[in-house]
Amino acid sequence: MSIEQDNKAIVGRWFTHFWGKTCDLSIVDELAAPDMLLRYSLHEPRRGRDDIKAFMTDFREAFPDLNFRGAADLIAEGDYVVGRWEGGGTHTGPAFDDFLVGGLPAATGRKMHFTGTTVLRLKDGKIVEELGLDDGVAALTQLGLIRTVA
Repeated sequence: MSIEQDNKAIVGRWFTHFWGKTCDLSIVDELAAPDMLLRYSLHEPRRGRDDIKAFMTDFREAFPDLNFRGAADLIAEGDYVVGRWEGGGTHTGPAFDDFLVGGLPAATGRKMHFTGTTVLRLKDGKIVEELGLDDGVAALTQLGLIRTVA
C-alpha cells in the first residue's frame, strides 16, 4: 500500500473509534503522537494524549449520544488526509463549559447537528495534528449560546 492508503486507513480508524458513535479512548494511545495537537473552532486547542482523552471524556459525558461520521471519501496526499463529516448530539449530561463562547448548565436537552472539514497530518503512522473547521455558528445557535440576527 502507498503512504496515502496507509494514512487514510489510520484516519478512518480514528474517525470511527474516536469520533464515532462509541469512543474507545485506547485508540488515542494507538494512533495519536504523544504531543498531538487537536484544534477546532468551537474549543480551546488540546495537546497531548491525556489532554485529548480528557476533552473527549467530558464531551461525551455532556453529550452521551455524540456521533460524527464521514460525509465524503477521505482525500490523501503525502502526510495529509482531509475528511468531511457531519454529526452532533443531545446535551443530556452534566454542565459543559468547553465552548469558547460559554457553557451549558446540566442537561439542557438541546440538540446540535453540524458539519465540518478536517485536515490531519501524520508522521510515521501517528496523527500529529487534527485541524478542523466546523460550522460552529450552527452548533452554537442550536445550543442557545449565540443568537443570529433575523
